[in-house]
Amino acid sequence: MPKYRWPLVGLVCAVVVCLAAQDLYAQSSRRTRRDAVESSWTDGFQAPRRLIDCPTAGTLRRGSFDTELRAFPEGGMLGILQIGLTNAWTVGIGYGGTDIIAANSPRWNPHLQFTTKFQILAETMSLPGIAVGYEDIGFGRWIDTLDRFETKSRGFYAVGSKGFQGAGFTSSLHAGLNYSRETDDNDEDLNFFFGTDIRFENNLGLVAEYDMALNDDKKPLAQGDGYGYLNAGVRWVVLDRILMEFNLKDLTSNRRHTSTIGRELRLIYVESF
Repeated sequence: MPKYRWPLVGLVCAVVVCLAAQDLYAQSSRRTRRDAVESSWTDGFQAPRRLIDCPTAGTLRRGSFDTELRAFPEGGMLGILQIGLTNAWTVGIGYGGTDIIAANSPRWNPHLQFTTKFQILAETMSLPGIAVGYEDIGFGRWIDTLDRFETKSRGFYAVGSKGFQGAGFTSSLHAGLNYSRETDDNDEDLNFFFGTDIRFENNLGLVAEYDMALNDDKKPLAQGDGYGYLNAGVRWVVLDRILMEFNLKDLTSNRRHTSTIGRELRLIYVESF
């Protein structure tokens, strides 16, 4: 029990604070909050559910879904499907592997991955949106010997997001904490992450995130050197429902077993039933 004490305390505190805040802004203003999120974050594309690897407090609208396909080093491919069950609750699955775009036999991930997110407090003009969730979708290659992804899955997390609108652009700030269940490397620390995204009127945008990776710095089994992971990307809303993104990953050269910056291509399609 002691090794889970701080992660559980952090998540419980986040839930208690968010539920208390939700009582102050109940049913009568929910529609106003949803409109504020949509107008400040997006122009019809819905609030971003993820920066690059890190989740946001954004959820899909009820009756809509998105499909995400990303290509990453070592011939890797990852597909993620998410569905909005309600305006505040999104669920999804993911699956992929490496050596898929290669001359070798594909190395598939060992099992289907799962994600769920519940927005317990919608954004207002003065308060951020807050969500809690669970996700065992990790990124990069699967490491059999450590029973984990190259970039650990989030596990249990809580995250807050606040949108802003300026002359000719919309942007948002995000910050959260998580406890990953991938702990065979003997690193069970609570982790923190934060980031930002901005979208201009010409449908181009920028995104950046920093994952402190406090749960991936205990040698000799850690994949990181303790600097954290800094990722950045360029987004292009090709059509109203199609977004393309090119990302540069690990700008801090934190990963121990690579010598260059990672490159990744990401494609997202959003639709309603």
